[in-house]
Amino acid sequence: MLIANESKEILYLSRCFVGKTHDYSMFKEAFPPDIDWFANFTLRVDLGYLGIEKDYTCKKIIIPKKRAKKQQLSDIDRLNNKLKAKERITVEHSICGMKRYRILSDRLRIHDFYYYDNILEVCAGLWNFYLKN
Repeated sequence: MLIANESKEILYLSRCFVGKTHDYSMFKEAFPPDIDWFANFTLRVDLGYLGIEKDYTCKKIIIPKKRAKKQQLSDIDRLNNKLKAKERITVEHSICGMKRYRILSDRLRIHDFYYYDNILEVCAGLWNFYLKN
């Protein structure tokens, strides 16, 4: 899980989680809901963070609309989701920027997650350094 700004700079990188861990549960562990972490910020999240508007107070939360079971989204909702994805694409670009370093794009046979966390931090730092220069 990472937090990036509009200029694709990585501001926060969480530790690695083992197994199938839901995005929102990782988010709640990193940022407990009882503290106002994002009161002055606008959050752009994907559908993995459903329920965030109930637990956190933010200036604005931008989350796509989920389609109901066995129903299609209306054309207006589909267009709104597309516009929200265009705003959120900078996060995907910052992830892609980290993966330009081969150690993250190839299979890594390290079983110790402490080392993998360190590798992720170095790649994020190199990506931020690349953006600054």
